[in-house]
Amino acid sequence: MLTDRTVMITGASSGIGAAAARVFAAQGAHVVLMARRAALIEELADELTAGGTRALAVPGDVTSADDVRHVVAEAVRHFGRLDAAFNNAGWGTAGFAVHEVPDAMYDRIMDVNVRGVWNCLRHQIPVMIDQGAGGSIVNTSSTAGRFATGAVAPYVAAKHAVLGLTKAAAADYGEQGIRVNALVVGSTRTPLMEQGKDRREAAGRPSGARAIQRRLARPAEVANAAAWLCSDLASFVTGAEIAVDGGVGAV
Repeated sequence: MLTDRTVMITGASSGIGAAAARVFAAQGAHVVLMARRAALIEELADELTAGGTRALAVPGDVTSADDVRHVVAEAVRHFGRLDAAFNNAGWGTAGFAVHEVPDAMYDRIMDVNVRGVWNCLRHQIPVMIDQGAGGSIVNTSSTAGRFATGAVAPYVAAKHAVLGLTKAAAADYGEQGIRVNALVVGSTRTPLMEQGKDRREAAGRPSGARAIQRRLARPAEVANAAAWLCSDLASFVTGAEIAVDGGVGAV
């Protein structure tokens, strides 16, 4: 359980991030919602508040260090501390071979998926160190962080990089009691996944086909794994790559 712990969630406007907000709230956490789409996270914060959760919506873009710094500061100002974070914001696509990827697409994928996690780590961790009570951070990677999945090459590279950042941060801050882990997420039924569905199927890569369970994950299934990693039930887990992929990595 996460009773009275303050958790920051990025990419909270829809999909896995919004599901995580609801899962964390159900476990008693105070939630700080960050995403670019202000109206959606404000609506979600209102929903959670009506259910008895202390929720705060702070619009921002993870590619901006200033935005991330502001969200972390607001979390501390409103709730007095930051105990955990789910760095979930991401963006990618499919259907482009390496030589077809435009520079702008490469830059956006790297900025959101890699710089976004980097920005979060470097502003969340100092707060946790100053508090002196440790903390838990979960970064969203992907099966693309382990092998080529049909996503564009920069996305595969970016999600590999998320695993590298996770391991390095875990090693750097383990003695301060800060745990840093990553979720290796398989195909999940999110708006972003739906947007790329036609391209993947046209390329002969139907969504969820690699999973042993032969289906897409529900966002809440991924969120449940993040909540476990943020809780004391995972107190001896750090630097880990936790697969939530329906068995893709097993075959």
